[in-house]
Amino acid sequence: MPFQSLRDYLQKVDEHGDLLKIDGADRDEEIGALAETIASTASHPMLLFDNIKGFPRGYRVSSNTMSGIRRMALGLGLDPNLANVDLVKAWKDKLKTFKPLAPNKVKTGPVLENVVSGKDVDLLKFPAPKWHELDGGYYIGTGSCVFTREAEAGWVNMGVYRVVVHDENTLGIFINHIHHARLIVEKYWSRGESCPVVLSFGQEPALFLAAAQREPWGVEELDVAGWLRGEPLEIFTGERTGLPIPAHAEIVVEGEMPPIERESRSEGPFGERTGYYATGVRNEPVVRVSRVMHRNDPIIQGDPPLKPVPGMDHFGIPLPAAAVWSALEYAGVQDVRGVWLHGPFATVIALKQRYEGHARQAAAIALGVRATLGMGRFVILVDEDIDPSDLRDVFWAITSRCDPATQTQIMHDFPTSDINPRVAPEDRDAGRFVASRIVIDACRPYRWLKEFPATNVMSQEKKKQIAAKWHSVLDKLDR
Repeated sequence: MPFQSLRDYLQKVDEHGDLLKIDGADRDEEIGALAETIASTASHPMLLFDNIKGFPRGYRVSSNTMSGIRRMALGLGLDPNLANVDLVKAWKDKLKTFKPLAPNKVKTGPVLENVVSGKDVDLLKFPAPKWHELDGGYYIGTGSCVFTREAEAGWVNMGVYRVVVHDENTLGIFINHIHHARLIVEKYWSRGESCPVVLSFGQEPALFLAAAQREPWGVEELDVAGWLRGEPLEIFTGERTGLPIPAHAEIVVEGEMPPIERESRSEGPFGERTGYYATGVRNEPVVRVSRVMHRNDPIIQGDPPLKPVPGMDHFGIPLPAAAVWSALEYAGVQDVRGVWLHGPFATVIALKQRYEGHARQAAAIALGVRATLGMGRFVILVDEDIDPSDLRDVFWAITSRCDPATQTQIMHDFPTSDINPRVAPEDRDAGRFVASRIVIDACRPYRWLKEFPATNVMSQEKKKQIAAKWHSVLDKLDR
């Protein structure tokens, strides 16, 4: 059965022994510090904070909610026991079955257990944390879903954007210039109108993961969430905005985003998913909140960006890797054995070479995939004996098989994201967001593939056979 809510998912994670409950932390420093520190441990459990200093018991914050490869598999309805690359393949194959499943409209839901509007709105009662040491505010939205409606066509977009609390009834929001929501909002602004908006700050995994996907223009992520969970999502219509509201969400607000030239506030800095503070402090849009709904004992879903240390699985399954893999298949690139993303910067493709130029053909396709275009900087090709999810394996291939003079290629002026820390200050000020790309071919040279020295490493097939027989011993080890 699909999860109905964030708290249903928490219960299942707890049953798997993967939830750590922490009482008495301070939202100013301790919640963020504990989230970062524990994420770097071998077990990196999901966290649930309660009795937060200065706030009533029951006003809770989860952290690292959808991080962790196995937790994300659970949220996606995939087998958490699959190997890393097999999970990407399972997600890629599941995407091929996509069939939009529109939500069911209901009249009520648990999120309406508490409703306030107008002058009674008080966003300061929620324990929004300061997630990173140098953050410029309390960010209630790191695991949030933001709903807007395209003004002319009428379809609803849903995305994940960072949201800070400015005061009792005002939020600040950062939406990258390349994202659909920004284009939608700016269309309202061009007509001198405020854009209606709904923000959810805690929801079931399928809804959040659907919001995080980069769907084509016009595709409603609510329908994606329905397909993902195998059942229609339950929503009702917001009184103030006419936008959909997830009935089982934890905290939802309705409001509007005035034209930025009419009203804006300084937003940031905020520790971004690159591991840097690239966007700094600048004027960004605000949300004037007119209505707040929340469940009893509400939970703020926290998925704060952490330094993307490659090779660690606390960042979850890199879902855009499936888009790269699918693009390679669609283009006719054969024998791709796996794709993985290490942080937002590096895409690794493992393939069995069939002809000269096979690896470079794969790189050419991967360079143009929208899912990695914003931040991708490195495309690395490896042979089929290399696990693309294991950075130790990848690094060994680069250092032992790649000739820098003949197996690397640099290209310039690819579009990039606002949060790319490598954009020069003068380019950032001028709104020029472009960056270079490098292809690293760490495959054995095809022309003398058969003559390349054999490795002293046991084959993956043989390893799996041995592991199956000796799992009682191997399972005791911290691998």
